[in-house]
Amino acid sequence: MFQLQMKLALSVPGVVVALAGAQPVSESIGASMVRFHASAEARENRLPSMALVTPRAGTGDAPSDFPVEVVFGRDGERWTASVAIEEGTSLYGTGEVAGPLKRNGRVVETWNTDAYGYQDDTASLYTSHPWVLAVRHDGTAFGVLADTTYRCEIDLRDGIVFRAVGPEQPVIVIDGDSPQDVCRKLGELTGTITMPPKWAIGYHQCRYSYDPADRVREIAQEFRDRDIPADVIWMDIDYMDGYRCFTFDSEDFPSPSQLNADLKDLGFHNVWMIDPGIKLEKGYSVFDSGTARDVWVKKANRTTTFEGEVWPGVCVFPDYTNAGVREWWAGLYADFMAHGISGVWNDMNEPAVFNTPTKTMPEDNWHRADEALGGPGDHARFHNVYGMLMVKASREGVMAANPEKRPFVLSRANYIGGHRYAATWTGDNSSNWYHVDVSIPMTLNLGLSGQPFTGPDIGGFAGNGDGEMFARWMGYGALLPFARGHTAKGNIDKEPWAFGEEVEATCRRALERRYRLIPYLYTLFRESSLNGMPIARPTFFADPTDMALRSEDDSFLLGPNLLVVAQLQPARDRVSVMPRPVEGVAWRELDFPSFDGGRDSKDPDQARLYVRPGSVIPTGPVMEYVDEDPLDPLTLIVWLDHEGKARGELYEDEGDGWGYREGVFRRSVYTAERDAGVVRVRRVAREGKMDDEGRGVSVRVLLPDGREATGFGRDGEEILIPIP
Repeated sequence: MFQLQMKLALSVPGVVVALAGAQPVSESIGASMVRFHASAEARENRLPSMALVTPRAGTGDAPSDFPVEVVFGRDGERWTASVAIEEGTSLYGTGEVAGPLKRNGRVVETWNTDAYGYQDDTASLYTSHPWVLAVRHDGTAFGVLADTTYRCEIDLRDGIVFRAVGPEQPVIVIDGDSPQDVCRKLGELTGTITMPPKWAIGYHQCRYSYDPADRVREIAQEFRDRDIPADVIWMDIDYMDGYRCFTFDSEDFPSPSQLNADLKDLGFHNVWMIDPGIKLEKGYSVFDSGTARDVWVKKANRTTTFEGEVWPGVCVFPDYTNAGVREWWAGLYADFMAHGISGVWNDMNEPAVFNTPTKTMPEDNWHRADEALGGPGDHARFHNVYGMLMVKASREGVMAANPEKRPFVLSRANYIGGHRYAATWTGDNSSNWYHVDVSIPMTLNLGLSGQPFTGPDIGGFAGNGDGEMFARWMGYGALLPFARGHTAKGNIDKEPWAFGEEVEATCRRALERRYRLIPYLYTLFRESSLNGMPIARPTFFADPTDMALRSEDDSFLLGPNLLVVAQLQPARDRVSVMPRPVEGVAWRELDFPSFDGGRDSKDPDQARLYVRPGSVIPTGPVMEYVDEDPLDPLTLIVWLDHEGKARGELYEDEGDGWGYREGVFRRSVYTAERDAGVVRVRRVAREGKMDDEGRGVSVRVLLPDGREATGFGRDGEEILIPIP
């Protein structure tokens, strides 16, 4: 039987006493997954997990040789859980955090906070992920999850220490052969994303706000007139009537249905914002119906409705911890979505409250939570999951309104496991070079914490910046999983053409790259939906044993086979570290034809692309939006390994709807092999019910001397490419 030793953690700052007389309990909850409890009493009284996709019953004692130990203790009013680490262990995760990719030496607080214009020393941001990924010197890894919704400090200055208020909750440890293995097991525990609609992985354009409706139409038309790919236009809060949620300004947005129809005619989808703060106003239908159902969060006395100021003025707030309230909220979307709305943006859902020192509601507010969530409790317990429960309800409402379509919901606030309900972004960043730098590690650490569908506001939300900054940001930001340009009210314009012809050309090249790579990106989203792997991955995933890559946060991997090296600040002291050659074969640089007849790699603001040896990368033609035309021709990019072989796959489905769950998809596996003076390209496996269209297949074989060999054939047929 695995024995967890209780002892003083004297090497860890702040941990002063062990739990006197307590006997720890550990139990297996899956392969190489162990849940630790401070005591049998703590195990008996633990609250339901909000992180796990389904409850996990213990299956017996933890293995006696489990390599990770958790030590519980007290630090004043907080309970603590500590894990020692070996020398050379690198720490990552901790969710949405500013600063570098590698988290060693950092202290993070999980407390969802409206952190407008955050900086490196901002302790807590908009989401909470009490999770740490630890990669040992030999490339093996483990992850530690403090399964608590309460305020929690993650101290990585000397080992891994969680300090949390509230009752003692379990700590879950996942051990793995690699960081990839741990990520997949985290996906098993906390769930995976649902396959998003294909349009959601195109480029998004937003600002606070495009107002009135004719301005929205102008922006959409400008994209098409300038041949700049884009799929989505966003509506911020100014479309509402006095910021009342689920309403429309009758003067500036007189017909949202017609606006959305006009956008559809141009190949655009649309996303509209909904906040949780509901204006306290008799006669306003949402307030009246909510009041009739008694849905609002209460004060500490448990009877008086809490009131707080947000955009509409004095507001009340739905208590999403209650199933009846979530059902009521979901029902509000039926009429809203009927206007042809494609997706929903839930903002301000920490929840943000104006004119308070804490920027949120009091911690002693009262929630009438379901028994499934552990029953009623104070806001201190539910604060970090308030946004998660809101987007869960919103998602259910969107799906009920359009059951034949895949939902798209974006949320500012969330909790670990909330990726099941919504994508997120890195919050209200700023137009400065610091935020250009941190956008990559922020995206990567969110991915390592279970949230793969994320990215920054390209160009920065707060402030203005200049054309050079915008070009550099778009040069790599266009390749992150969620690619959206966004800026605040009162700022200069930040559309791709706003900074003149040179910057516009850079943006067009960057977005054309994204759209060429949509087949590859869509395949990665499918992988993530199946096993929880991040879409954007740290460069050290190329070789977890290469210590030189552990701090590399100027570059990232898209999936396993494509490296993106960002060109960040124009004057920079250090150069990105490249992965080592694989069996003597280096990663090969890749570029694409540019619209102006040259190569896009000649643009100094573009990220540099490199292909892993042994890879086949599926790409497509440039389109104005993702489903403008069928994928014909498919272009396969081949870079052979040391044995002269390569392999890759392509996933396709209808781009929306649920047919893929019934087998209406096509998964194709392609191989390439050098045979004397030719390279043979074959489709060696195919699954799914989608018809084989016999489309054209173009092949680019990358050669070591910088040249390429090309060929053309039909899908399913062997294609022979002579090698000069």
